[in-house]
Amino acid sequence: MSPTQIEKFERFQSLHQRPGAFVIPNPWNAGTAKILAALGFEALATTSAGLAFAAGYPDGAPERSRAAVLENAREIVEATPLPVTADLENGYGNVPEDCAETIRLAAAIGLVGGSIEDASGDPDAPIYELSHAVERVAAARGAARDLPFLLTARAENFLHGRRDLDDTIRRLQAFAELGADVVYAPGLPDLAAIRRVCEAVDKPVNVVMGLKGPAITVADLEAAGVKRISVGGGFARTALGALVRAAKEVRDQGTFGFAGEALPHAEANAFMTEGRSPRDG
Repeated sequence: MSPTQIEKFERFQSLHQRPGAFVIPNPWNAGTAKILAALGFEALATTSAGLAFAAGYPDGAPERSRAAVLENAREIVEATPLPVTADLENGYGNVPEDCAETIRLAAAIGLVGGSIEDASGDPDAPIYELSHAVERVAAARGAARDLPFLLTARAENFLHGRRDLDDTIRRLQAFAELGADVVYAPGLPDLAAIRRVCEAVDKPVNVVMGLKGPAITVADLEAAGVKRISVGGGFARTALGALVRAAKEVRDQGTFGFAGEALPHAEANAFMTEGRSPRDG
């Protein structure tokens, strides 16, 4: 019997309450969700970048509407019994009610979590003023309060050239005080900054790995106080990297050595039909 949405939510909550850190990888469609579930991960998170690249758009392109993002998330939710949280970008609108409506729509398709960020999408003013960012998180929290939904609030300074750790921490603290269940500041520059964030807030902290930067392990992050570790578009870009290397080999060398590293056909079928890898038994 498949778990109910309440059961998925409770399972997702428990991951944030138990000791230590956990990794939540980011599939970009139903097939990659099935593979990651079969490999033993306990929860999944969508990736706006991975979805955009798969659909032929740059990350952040306005063509990726709320409806398209939620349809992709619905396919991922239905592909596995795991809890799924979604990258809901800036809530698909500037006003607080847009964020609230996005949370309600997300819960309606079976998501048990999602993130709202303080990036505006306006290149001239890429980060919302703190007061407005707070109003948006408050509206999202209000919508999520009576739902089986875990809210993540994101401070995007470091992804938009604002390398201000003090302001980032102020924002995360404000979001935590409003009731955000998890806080998240993608793009932090090093382990020292990550540790400062974890020490400054009293809510679980999500960190994204797989971006350019120093080599940091799961054990390092756990010791710094991180609770949840995602990879954002990292797995999607890794898959695209393999495609580009294979295509260049064929184009430039006329050889097909890439096939030696390809997932065997039988194993791909097993992931999709049996939910397992033959290599793992």
